Amino acid sequence: MNSSQIKHFDYIFTGTGLASLMTIYKMVLSGKFSDKTILLLDQDSKKSNDRTWCFWEKEESIWNSIISKKWDLALFANQDFNRHLVLKPYQYNKINAIEFYDFVFEALSKHSNITFLNEKVTDINELETHVFVGTEQNRYTANYLFNSIYTKAFAEVQNKYPVLQQHFVGWFVKSESEVFNSEEVTFMDFSVEQKGNTRFMYVLPISKTEALVEYTLFSENLLPKEEYENEIQIYLQKLGINQFQILEKEQGSIPMTCYPFWKKNTKRVLNIGTAGGWTKASTGYTFKNSDKKSSELVEFLAVASTSLDMKTFHKKNRFWFYDLLLLDILYRNNELGSSIFSSLFKKGNPKLIFKFLDEETSFVEDVKVILKCPKLPFIKALFRVIFLSNKS
Repeated sequence: MNSSQIKHFDYIFTGTGLASLMTIYKMVLSGKFSDKTILLLDQDSKKSNDRTWCFWEKEESIWNSIISKKWDLALFANQDFNRHLVLKPYQYNKINAIEFYDFVFEALSKHSNITFLNEKVTDINELETHVFVGTEQNRYTANYLFNSIYTKAFAEVQNKYPVLQQHFVGWFVKSESEVFNSEEVTFMDFSVEQKGNTRFMYVLPISKTEALVEYTLFSENLLPKEEYENEIQIYLQKLGINQFQILEKEQGSIPMTCYPFWKKNTKRVLNIGTAGGWTKASTGYTFKNSDKKSSELVEFLAVASTSLDMKTFHKKNRFWFYDLLLLDILYRNNELGSSIFSSLFKKGNPKLIFKFLDEETSFVEDVKVILKCPKLPFIKALFRVIFLSNKS
């Protein structure tokens, strides 16, 4: 194929997950990119409900029309206590992936400058004046490329930054009896056996008889699928549910790491989403972080559209350092997760905790949250991380 047959675009997005679709949708909303040609490439056609996203929010957002359920209350529990949290001024929101995909793609379909192709990316090559992208079927070039295809090896073949997984299996169940409180999400229930790890149940009740029940770990290694499913069955029995149907299943593994993915960014290629370190490292939450980062990115592109250098987009903040401390502790002593999160939620102000996790607190507020946590593990981690920083 000669160069005249290679189609050129202003922007190419390789991978069309949450971060890419949020960014493109906001580019459309801004009205500032109608003169730019944009190509989306993904081997997945985004026609299935492959995940569930949850996030807390104070005000209505641009995603409000596709939120399928909102909760004003949350439960935090371990073997010793239950705490019912009033989330106000926040609400906990749930979005089904298929509704998000349909919503965004319907909006994009109205714009002739945006093309979506169901092709697998095989090659990305940055040249002086453009970026070359190869798929199994075609070749393309772009002025700038946004990559959200995650390369596991980047984080996992190094040993400077700890890497855990938030891994889970979830069942959407329908029970014969009315056992769920449809107004209260179970945020973390550490009353399950910890087995030397950080393990908890997460429950999103849709009605008194229907809920997503998820067995979740923050740990280094995945389990055999049967182990997650056995724990879900034990938990359902504990809730008094003996007769139920499984309507749907989901599973996933989200990397939790402070590995500096942004160092892979170049002048013309920006890594976004999980591939760019957009997942909140200490919790695995993706939606809220991607929402913020995608807005920042659209603003960045609009302001600097004539002379872009993608290396200048990322800004490291102190919350990255806090996340690194927690991950260092959980990587070395994975069994401490329950006591750390329990100390945070037992007497902590939910409003302040959510504000902290959203990275919107002042330094004084940070200290108030951190002082709720067990002191010794964090002091040890602090010395290890400072030593690590001095060596690098």
